[in-house]
Amino acid sequence: MLRLRVKAPFGSFRHFTAGSYRPTAPFITPSAAYGLVLNLAGIESRLDDGRSAMTLMRTDLPAVDIALGAVVFPEVQTMYQQLHNYPVGDTGKEHRPSCKGAKYNIQPIRREFLSGIDAYICLRNNAPLEETVRRALKSSAEFAESGLRRYGVPFLGDNNFVIDRVEEEAKPEKPAFWYRKVQPSEKELIRGRCRLTSWIDRTDMSCTAAALYAPIVEPERNPPAEAWTRVPPPRINDC
Repeated sequence: MLRLRVKAPFGSFRHFTAGSYRPTAPFITPSAAYGLVLNLAGIESRLDDGRSAMTLMRTDLPAVDIALGAVVFPEVQTMYQQLHNYPVGDTGKEHRPSCKGAKYNIQPIRREFLSGIDAYICLRNNAPLEETVRRALKSSAEFAESGLRRYGVPFLGDNNFVIDRVEEEAKPEKPAFWYRKVQPSEKELIRGRCRLTSWIDRTDMSCTAAALYAPIVEPERNPPAEAWTRVPPPRINDC
């Protein structure tokens, strides 16, 4: 098992939403943790098929089990920003010529983000990937098994939310509140219950994988069995 300790002042993990209020998940999602791991390992996850309007994900990415634990629960904050986009329909069309191809619709929105992130990301059941991440943590930004540079710098959600610390802890320094999957048989209201994504499909939302999670009540040094999530989920390639 590879245990990573991640600390960052800020992070955001967006749901699929539109409108003037943009929420965040209350903790790191398995899909975001997987993206961070691939970035560290120098593995390109994006696919350009030359036809789709959106960025696709490769179908041959390495699968791994991921467990997430909060050493300290982050706090949810909000801020106001200007949203620049290409509107649907004729909204703001009078501004299109003067913007010369830039996004010409501007509106104020409110965004949530997390502050004070201190978390564990644990990996298991993929020894080659774990070893690649270990070697990458000891190397420069030029590191990549494929010989390519990493895509940018590691960040959490928004690309201006960079990470202060990410390193392996062979032995845990702190216990953590591990996020476990909530079972369908659990009828009672569970404190901290939330929906976290483990895979995002930008072309077909029915192929996006998500589940209900909740932090364990008492912190533990090692993740329990129900805290592990397989990423990518086994069904993705058949979706």
